[in-house]
Amino acid sequence: MYRKLAIALSFALVTVFLFVQCTHRETTAKIKWMDFESAVAASQKNPKKMFIDVYTHWCGWCKKMDATTFMNDSVAEYINTHFYPVKFNAESRDTITFKGTKFVYVPEYKSNELAISLLNRQMGYPSYVFLDENINMIKVVPGYMPPEVFMPVAEFVANDKYKSQSMDEFLKSIGE
Repeated sequence: MYRKLAIALSFALVTVFLFVQCTHRETTAKIKWMDFESAVAASQKNPKKMFIDVYTHWCGWCKKMDATTFMNDSVAEYINTHFYPVKFNAESRDTITFKGTKFVYVPEYKSNELAISLLNRQMGYPSYVFLDENINMIKVVPGYMPPEVFMPVAEFVANDKYKSQSMDEFLKSIGE
């Protein structure tokens, strides 16, 4: 009886520990995340593409992306080198000013207007938005991606391959 209770209690403690580890947002993330307005200001001074991770605090796949792909050394180095990385909570209640427009929280969508606009009302999380050096839309890519899937997508954008071929063509050309 006590043995079964001890095993059950041990299992419960391990489960809670793993859950906390998987859901805890890393505060010392390897990617040097910026807020949206800071990235826009930096891009205006020194033009560079932007990578925006659109997430929510309750999204399990967003947390997995943070704990795996975004903690990968190669991914972090690549993103930090080629993009201004932005972590944007789609449910942010902050007012964000961009190109003379104020984006606010929209209760009907339970999202900020900026997220709604960036994702073209396709509110799936996580989603990744790539903007060019002039802060114009390049591409939106939804869903969790392990590092080996994410890296070709980032390279497709960083190396301007999107200007001359589709992502499918690019992935076939590199053997993905």
